[in-house]
Amino acid sequence: MKLFSIETGNLKLDGGAMFGVVPKVMWNKIYPADENNLCNWIMRCLLIDIGDRVVLIDTGIGDKQEQKFMANYFLNGDYNLAGSLAKYGYTMASVTDVILTHLHFDHCGGTIRWNKEHTGYEPAFENAAFHTSRQQWEWATSPNNREKASFLKENILPIRESGRLNLIESDCELFRGVSVRLFHGHTDGQVIPFIDYHGRKIVYMADVLPSTAHIPVPYVMSYDTRPLITLKEKEEFLNEAVEKNYTLFFEHDLYHECCSLEMTPKGVRVKDTFTLAEALVNN
Repeated sequence: MKLFSIETGNLKLDGGAMFGVVPKVMWNKIYPADENNLCNWIMRCLLIDIGDRVVLIDTGIGDKQEQKFMANYFLNGDYNLAGSLAKYGYTMASVTDVILTHLHFDHCGGTIRWNKEHTGYEPAFENAAFHTSRQQWEWATSPNNREKASFLKENILPIRESGRLNLIESDCELFRGVSVRLFHGHTDGQVIPFIDYHGRKIVYMADVLPSTAHIPVPYVMSYDTRPLITLKEKEEFLNEAVEKNYTLFFEHDLYHECCSLEMTPKGVRVKDTFTLAEALVNN
């Protein structure tokens, strides 16, 4: 098995929305905002090459949305999905499977692109099957008013039209060495991958834990639809992660790619931070 961190660009989001009821005087010390109260967040995917399959987890925001939409998120950074894949010798056509943790635009937008004629949409990965949970699919295709702006039909419906959509029903082993669990606090049926790598378990955190700054249990995003469920899911996961020495891989943390955890008098906290490459070398 080979693992690669795939950077697709950054976006800016309101710090208050990202940290919920936690006062800015507290969160700004650990994840600083700019003069407009915006924090910069990476959209970091994970590529898993298991020999017979090349699996990509999430696809970033993509580039097909109108400029008016993109301008709301102050996109920045010098990298994109295709370029980051090429860095490691892969192309979009190399990918056999795409796991979509959930269908918010910053996680799945790169899955679909304009066709050559610019008259419609097509999958950006011509040889891939697409995997998300049935709960998330049904949630996203009949969206509630709170999340409706994050579920863009042009990101979602062409996946089904491709005929290559696989809906995950429950926690399972999806591929050899890659299992998934469903979480429901942020959005219904969020798919969290657990990767077995030479005796170590690496967990792709998606929006269960967007960053190391969200590890304290009360640090819950205002975007979460069920914050009390998030609290319960976080506490249970963090205790398990300490006990079993998981490596956490962060999708949105601009400053820290991975971390390990430890129990402290204040609860579970970061033990060490490191890159994925460092984690694999030190395995």
